[in-house]
Amino acid sequence: MLRIAALFALLAGLTNCETPPQEAALPGTPAALEAERGICERKGGAFTRARSNGPLTCIAPTKDANRACSTDSDCEGFCLARSRTCAPVAPLFGCNEVLTDRGTVSTICVE
Repeated sequence: MLRIAALFALLAGLTNCETPPQEAALPGTPAALEAERGICERKGGAFTRARSNGPLTCIAPTKDANRACSTDSDCEGFCLARSRTCAPVAPLFGCNEVLTDRGTVSTICVE
């Protein structure tokens, strides 16, 4: 009977064990950049610099790439005015004519 009580006490102690939380890498550190790169690549994106001296950014394909659109809300990214299709990637760098939520043409510049 004493052995059974000791076994229950041992099992109770094991169920209360908690794994220590993993420490998050500090932003901008190599470990944090590698974590961001992994997340980006799992989404099918490229972790790269949009500008030669710019920060590393995840440029990922959109789920609705090249689908027809008539307003910004039709797309995950931008609705491109010239082709009236959803942008193939996000973020879309440079200056692009896009359709707004009202369907009017506007130029958006993302640097």
